Amino acid sequence: MTPAYEHNGRPCTREAFYAIACDPRRHVAVEACAGAGKTWMLVSRMLRALLDGSAPHEILAITFTKKAAGEMRQRLREWLQDFARPRPARPDQGQPAETEADWLARLDKELVSRGIEPKSATSQRQQLQNLYASVLGHGRPVQIRTFHSWFIALLKCAPLAVLRQLGLPSAFELLEDDADAVAEVWRRYLRTLAGDAGLSADYHALVAQLGRHTAHQALEAALARRVEFQLADAAGHVEEAVAAAGAMVPELAAFAHPADALLTDAARTRWQAWARELGAEKNKTPQNAAAAVIDAFEAPADGPQRLAALRKAFFVADEDRLSKNLQKFPAAQEAEAELQRLLPARRQHDAHQHHQRLARLARVLIDSFAQLKRERGWVDMPDVERAALTLLADHELSAWVQQRLDARTRHLLIDEFQDTNPLQWQALHAWLEGYAGAGGGAQAAPSVFIVGDPKQSIYRFRRADPQVFAAARQFIATGLGGELLACDHTHRNAPAVLHAVNSVMQQAQDAGEFSGYRAHSTEASAIGAIGALPLVPRPDKAAAPAAGDEPPWRDSLSTPRLEPEETLRTLECRQAARWIAARIAAGVAPEQVMVLARKRDPLTALQAELRQLGIACDQPEKQVLGQQPAVLDVLALVDALVSPGHDLALARALRSPLFGLPDDDLARLALAARAAPPGTAWLDLLSTTELLAHDGRALHADLMQYRQWLLTLPPHDALQAIYQQRDVLARFAAAAPAPERAQVLAQLRALLAAALQVQGGRFLTAYQWLRALRRLRLPVPHAAAPGVVQLLTVHGAKGLEAQEVLLLDAAAGPPRGAGASVLIDWPGAERAPRRLAFLANGSKPPPSLEDLAQQEADAQAREELNALYVAMTRARQRLVLSGITPHARPPSSWWQRIEALAEPLAAPPPAVAPAAAGDAVFDMLELPAAPVHPAPEAIETEAVTRTAEADSSDAARIGEAMHWLLEHAGDTPSGWHPRRAAQARRRFALDAAQAAHAEAIARRILTGEAAWAWSAEHVLEAFNEVELVHQGQRLRIDRLVRRRASATEPEAWWVLDYKSAAHPERDAALQEQLTRYRAAVERLHPGQAVRVAFLSGEGRVTAG
Repeated sequence: MTPAYEHNGRPCTREAFYAIACDPRRHVAVEACAGAGKTWMLVSRMLRALLDGSAPHEILAITFTKKAAGEMRQRLREWLQDFARPRPARPDQGQPAETEADWLARLDKELVSRGIEPKSATSQRQQLQNLYASVLGHGRPVQIRTFHSWFIALLKCAPLAVLRQLGLPSAFELLEDDADAVAEVWRRYLRTLAGDAGLSADYHALVAQLGRHTAHQALEAALARRVEFQLADAAGHVEEAVAAAGAMVPELAAFAHPADALLTDAARTRWQAWARELGAEKNKTPQNAAAAVIDAFEAPADGPQRLAALRKAFFVADEDRLSKNLQKFPAAQEAEAELQRLLPARRQHDAHQHHQRLARLARVLIDSFAQLKRERGWVDMPDVERAALTLLADHELSAWVQQRLDARTRHLLIDEFQDTNPLQWQALHAWLEGYAGAGGGAQAAPSVFIVGDPKQSIYRFRRADPQVFAAARQFIATGLGGELLACDHTHRNAPAVLHAVNSVMQQAQDAGEFSGYRAHSTEASAIGAIGALPLVPRPDKAAAPAAGDEPPWRDSLSTPRLEPEETLRTLECRQAARWIAARIAAGVAPEQVMVLARKRDPLTALQAELRQLGIACDQPEKQVLGQQPAVLDVLALVDALVSPGHDLALARALRSPLFGLPDDDLARLALAARAAPPGTAWLDLLSTTELLAHDGRALHADLMQYRQWLLTLPPHDALQAIYQQRDVLARFAAAAPAPERAQVLAQLRALLAAALQVQGGRFLTAYQWLRALRRLRLPVPHAAAPGVVQLLTVHGAKGLEAQEVLLLDAAAGPPRGAGASVLIDWPGAERAPRRLAFLANGSKPPPSLEDLAQQEADAQAREELNALYVAMTRARQRLVLSGITPHARPPSSWWQRIEALAEPLAAPPPAVAPAAAGDAVFDMLELPAAPVHPAPEAIETEAVTRTAEADSSDAARIGEAMHWLLEHAGDTPSGWHPRRAAQARRRFALDAAQAAHAEAIARRILTGEAAWAWSAEHVLEAFNEVELVHQGQRLRIDRLVRRRASATEPEAWWVLDYKSAAHPERDAALQEQLTRYRAAVERLHPGQAVRVAFLSGEGRVTAG
């Protein structure tokens, strides 16, 4: 039987294990299984360090997420508070107040459990009682940081010379999410390629090889690995990563392409001789092969084409091996030998070319991205990690940096070390290595404690590598003379659950798929259970239509398209939701149910099914405000009103709690739209369509009022007016399950606040705000949601647990690898990658990289097993499988590995949504907002003026259409999308001639003297239809741009006012209006240059 606890590879007692782990004087590396109490050990070691006299700020604890750091701080604070006084009575739990004797006994027990001898525990008891007050009185807390926050602290005190060396700004903004920056760099990058013939040829060759989409994916993958690429490139390990074919097969080195060896006279003679032998055979197969050889050598072809023809003649289609019917012929065997020499050489040659091409392109992309960041003053996470490595590893800086660190750090503790990436470890190792040799010896080093579990390493996409944990353990043991501990005893999983975990992992290990697994034991006593819901059956494929038969026509507006996968997913989630409802009805608290999946898509489908049953649930990983269901409903309303043809958005808004239209009413609208002239929007049909549950005219009137607010008020004011008039908060609160109400209301209030967060809400129309909100990843407000079912990906569930866990989509096979890929060989102990290679097809590596590709495949397969281990070990008492019958049996799946250990469960019966009396009525303690009144007539707004003119003047309506088209000039590189013209015609009630005139004016302005105002080369920022208030007047600016500095002009804000007239500068009122615009913008941007100009209908620019 595997020992539960080990010390330096030998069994030890539990008491000895914790005495070593918690001793702050020792260097210790702990490998511990899921549920072993790793964080308990780490915080206990902090406690022991404080008891030994360390100041709080001399303790540095590092973890990987802000959430984990917060939980660690909270646990330490709660412990110190709990130890400081006797526990009060808890009548609700039937616990009396703790006596002083019980308190003191408890403190002794707590000290002994953390490795302190019983005799010493009594003497340290008083110190433990006072520790909370002592820590508070010290003023400087224990340092509990993420790796990145620690590295940023180092970067902030770095010498300017180091920042210049790294190409980093002295005053920087941390770029935590680089998605927008990556999207922005493409235009700059492609311009650079266009200006260099060699790079342009490389790019076009890459696109021809992979296709544009896959080529850009390959380049973005290279950019994501920019740190590894730069380190490997500096070490000379990129150029040599993929050898040329001639280096692998020296006799082919003289040829430009290995297949060119087939163009020689000797090759012709050799192959023709084989063809004669095969042609003399009686069977058709060798005769056909002989004919193919003759054709290949007689046709005017280059080497690669000839090789492809010969391969097709002799080999099977999907493998490089001789066809079965040719295997007995000596001539075919000799031909096979030559093909088996040329085909791998061709793969090597193609891989070498692809790698060199992509490496050249990647260097330019990485440089372009670095230039963009410098211009914007951005520093991203890879920059921070590389700067930390430079600061800690450079010999000229190491003494200075170590002095700064040593002044603060006597104890270093790192949690979840298996998630460390090689660069983080190299920075850390560079600091600690100074103590292992000359420079103080191991005794002078801060005590080091790392804890982790390689079986829970599931973050390869974030560059985490289990090799790093092995390298760190080795360094602690040999470099620092530390202790190695291992724990395979869990406090979490019931015996039945743990038996399944042990069985699955041991079977994988016996099959050679895993290594290093040791059977676990458990502290839990309740038996537990493993179950499997019925697989959702996959329907038989429908018979194919007869030749010439047309598939039945479907009205896409009134008849939904049923995708088989979508239907099966819905059926699986419906069954899972019913099982969860049954478990809650049986007495399991909702918060004790966790659903796990590899990806979020199935979780979103399950969330909808659970809400249909009135079961509160949450996806904690959806941390973006714009992705929350209630927020999406409100955004759909805004989208439908500012883009009246967006019927899908309107349908979502109408069906949401905002209006509550049933499906029958939506079907009536769809049918009315089908009967109306083409292009008629649903919004226009509401007032004339008879609805069952609502008054269509009243609904249309409300929507028109909301649209007027959105078009004439700043987004925040318009949204607040809609919230008030529609009673938005109360409607969504009534629709949400009781445990979710606080969360939903917090999200809706955050959406209202977000209307002021983009450019301070000053330069936005509702349309611009909507686009900006979808682009920005604003965080969801933190609101505890107790009593809800947790829906998580396996990655999001790390560190969590629940009484019962359901594995959704368990019958699916492992994710398939991508085509183009990056292979990196970076052992944990090396300072830089030994190889970094770009592959066009990760599943078909060249001969020189087959070993590295196999290592990568093995690592991915192990991570898949690690993910299963993490998923299974989240369950305390019950683990249940759910899935869909796969198309074909995959090589492996979670279902296949666990099913034999699980008890088959019956399909749960249909569930009825609970109707708790307490959920029907609730109070919202909120004062009503002040009513929104129309703007006073004294406030002049160009928008109001335009609206008044539009009612009485064809010219004004043409002008409105012109403005609207220019507002959408960013649709495509050449301007607005072609469909916009038709939309403008309907929107502003123009005839064909008027619409053409409006588009012509807009086109002259867009392509005229101010064409630069729509060019990214000249513009840093641009805003359309900017609303602002200046000296009591509401103003609307057609276009406001911040123009880049040029050789002749400084950077400046430009106020551009569109006018259909040929000479607007001759109108004194318009000149005065332009002056007000300038004054308003100057007030917003004091000290910055502000220019104003009319853009006339003839395309001229007239400065004001």
